[in-house]
Parts: sequence; C-alpha cells; structure tokens
Amino acid sequence: MNIDKDPELDTFFQELQKQDEHLSIPPFPELERKSRTKWWIPMGIAASLLIGFFLFQPEETPPPPSPEVLIITLEEGPDQELQFRIHETTEMDIWESPTASLLTEF
Repeated sequence: MNIDKDPELDTFFQELQKQDEHLSIPPFPELERKSRTKWWIPMGIAASLLIGFFLFQPEETPPPPSPEVLIITLEEGPDQELQFRIHETTEMDIWESPTASLLTEF
C-alpha cells in the first residue's frame, strides 16, 4: 500500500496542516547578553604560560672550576737537560716543602 495514493491519509494530513496554520507561536525569548565578557580567563592562561616560560628555563651547567693549584717541577730530561713540567689541578695532591731539595741534593 502506497501512502501517496491513500486518500484518507492525505486528508488527515491536510487537516493537520490547517490546524497548524491557526496556532499562535509565542516569540522565542532572546537570551540576555552578558555585558561582562570573561576576558580574564584567556589572559590568565597567557600569563601563566609566560611566567612558566621564564621560571622553568633549563638550568645552565656551571663551567668547570679553574685550576687553583699550579705545580711546577724541574725534571732532568734526556742528555741531562733540565726541563720544567707544569701541572694544573684543582686540589693539591702532594705537597713538598720548598726546602726539601736542600735535604736531598746537598
């Protein structure tokens, strides 16, 4: 059975359309526009990101400490030549008194 060819259904829907024409439709209430916009939310997010960018910078590694101790020794090289040997360090491993050579050489 085809709905388009049924005269009873056709008259039923035409009557419903006529009844709908006489209905009064109330106007849709307009929503109040808030005069205050919530501008502070995006501003707060932007400020938080900006502060986080400056606070959470990767820490720079400090440069290695400069040598604090210079050890200069006089060594006898090949052919009985005297040579200076310079050694830089941050801590003093061995200390030798300046007069120790007097005990060993004389």
